[in-house]
Amino acid sequence: MRRMKVIIPVLLIVISGGVLAFSKLGRAEDPPGRYEIIMNLVGQILKEGHYQPKAIDDAFSKEVFTKYLKSLDSEKKFFFKSDIDKLTALSTHIDDELQGAPLDCFNTLNSLIKQRVSEAALIYPALLAQPFDFSKDEKVVLDPDKIDFPADEAARKEAWRKVLKYRTLEKLSDLQETREKEKGKPDFKAKTDAELEAEARAKVKQLYDRYFDRLKTKQNDNDRFSMYVNAITTTMDPHTDFMPPAEKRYFEEQMAGKFFGIGAQLKEEDGKVKIASIVTGSPSWKQGLLKPNDAILKVGEGNKEAVDITGYAVEDAVKLIRGAKGTTVRLTVKSVDGTMKDIAIVRDEIVLEDTFAKSAIINGQHKIGYIYLPEFYADFQDRNGARSAVDVAKEIQKLKAEKVEGIILDLRFNGGGSLQDVVQMAGLFVPDGPIVQVRSRGGDKIVLPDRDKNVQYDGPLAIMVNEYSASASEIMAAAMQDYKRAVIIGSASTFGKGTVQRMYNLDDFFPTKPEIGPLGALKLTVQKFYRANGGSTQLKGVSSDIVLPDPYYEVGEKKDEDALAWDEIPKANYNVWYDPVNVDVLKKNSAQRVSKSEAFKIMTDNITTIKNLDKQESYSLNLQTFKSEQKTNAAALKKYDAVNDKVKELNITNLKTDLDKMGSDTVKLARNKDWLRFRAKDVYLDEAVNVMNDLIVMSYPKMKGKQEN
Repeated sequence: MRRMKVIIPVLLIVISGGVLAFSKLGRAEDPPGRYEIIMNLVGQILKEGHYQPKAIDDAFSKEVFTKYLKSLDSEKKFFFKSDIDKLTALSTHIDDELQGAPLDCFNTLNSLIKQRVSEAALIYPALLAQPFDFSKDEKVVLDPDKIDFPADEAARKEAWRKVLKYRTLEKLSDLQETREKEKGKPDFKAKTDAELEAEARAKVKQLYDRYFDRLKTKQNDNDRFSMYVNAITTTMDPHTDFMPPAEKRYFEEQMAGKFFGIGAQLKEEDGKVKIASIVTGSPSWKQGLLKPNDAILKVGEGNKEAVDITGYAVEDAVKLIRGAKGTTVRLTVKSVDGTMKDIAIVRDEIVLEDTFAKSAIINGQHKIGYIYLPEFYADFQDRNGARSAVDVAKEIQKLKAEKVEGIILDLRFNGGGSLQDVVQMAGLFVPDGPIVQVRSRGGDKIVLPDRDKNVQYDGPLAIMVNEYSASASEIMAAAMQDYKRAVIIGSASTFGKGTVQRMYNLDDFFPTKPEIGPLGALKLTVQKFYRANGGSTQLKGVSSDIVLPDPYYEVGEKKDEDALAWDEIPKANYNVWYDPVNVDVLKKNSAQRVSKSEAFKIMTDNITTIKNLDKQESYSLNLQTFKSEQKTNAAALKKYDAVNDKVKELNITNLKTDLDKMGSDTVKLARNKDWLRFRAKDVYLDEAVNVMNDLIVMSYPKMKGKQEN
């Protein structure tokens, strides 16, 4: 096959004064199929357009091969060890396929996985047709990294038996617990253990019926090809993604936010449907119970019996979760803190107004202004549309009119957004000077400065971050830290995403043909951010000045082995704030408070418990041992529920102007009430207030001198 060429003569994005230009793909004498076209385009765009492309060679191919195998058979229950040994010869072929060679690796794996899935589909019904003996002392290892692929058919069947027995054991334990709770109720007829065991097996069979139905009928060649291409793109870096046409449309729908649901973006991870992120302003966000990385186990409609969605694809789970406006969906989730809970959420359309900056006043030892910024939003389609920098400036003016003595800017869970707005927003707090540096693939560097010499707010400033503060949030925190303008409070480090991506439609590079159909899009990493001090925000993120116990662990860019590395460039020219924040004193005072805090102690103990639980490699298949272990684990994790009880309630109130705008709108008033309630019992905000009180006292002599002058 003749190699197709795509030329990228210029690689500049809007912020560096240019545009990204590609030539269209020329026609080949023997037109390739759709998969070949996509592979060629992706291969060449990665090579010629990615910010820091890895060499697309045999070593790269082996990485992709391993990643794709894991996506096809994450639990090592389909392929044989001999399959992997035979396929090794193709593990160095992927780089050739990206350059026009036949798709031998994909086609071979695609045919083989369909065969192995069909074989495994005959195993589970037979195993689940007979009762399990839970009195035996057996164990099962569930972590696929701790096991190998089965050696033969007998070993594969035994692996399936243990997994099915464990899943049945989980169901049986739940059913027995329910039986104990229901005893004594009118008209309750208790089932025997044998009846419950049969019911548990039936439930597990239903679960795997759906799982195999999806693998055999709902996951087609196109789906597996998309997984194949994404194994390639994400090996280049975690944020470079291939989106087939349907996924691209779904992505655009999610970005528009115009659907009725709960407003939680989902992902598949380790065979589970998990929360990827919460859409700001959505029903899930307003309720505040769902968190990123929570695993959804069951979905129920109103009062109907919940559906176990283990093994579901994200798109199938979404179909259950979405529904008509005003209806209730019930979710059973396993939270990141290890607890299980049932959450009922009323579906609604995402209200975009709730994505905007919002402020409040915290009264106590000092009068403190609080600004919550969920994202660095900007309406690029409307010159008069909402801009986060403009809105934050307005909130500052309102707080200054209330004569607050300090301001806390909350960037927790803020995933970033508009670069222009973060530069402008940073300029509200410092005189003119460099805010962030941006470097393109060729090494060309530009400095993005604040050009306004005016400082809108020059009083005590604190910025709250956590592990999910990313991109523009990290730029803002880093700039304020470099200028020694503010104290950064929160997790040990932020997310660590110091790269920027742009979306490119593959159809723009190849003549559209009806027989080929749409090709999809590539979200490509094209630039990297650097702090004013020259250090990258990539991978390391921003280290907080005041480090508080992390409520999560194994979060952030560092978790992905394919993430781009940290590096640094020359420092930009800037002058630190005239009254540098003395973080050492603040840090010492905070450490003393945190060491005495019962709430933070509970959170630290909880994370330690979760880490210890995660170290468990094998699980008992004996009913009594299993129940004993579950009881111990549940008791250890239940302590976390008492965190809020240990936090004093903050006196946080709205500004009168904001309340007046809400008027008698009961919906807005209810949302506002919830918004205040969650912050009133927030242990992290409570400590941020303590830090701000210290900072105000430290700054008071200079503030008083300014007032007298």
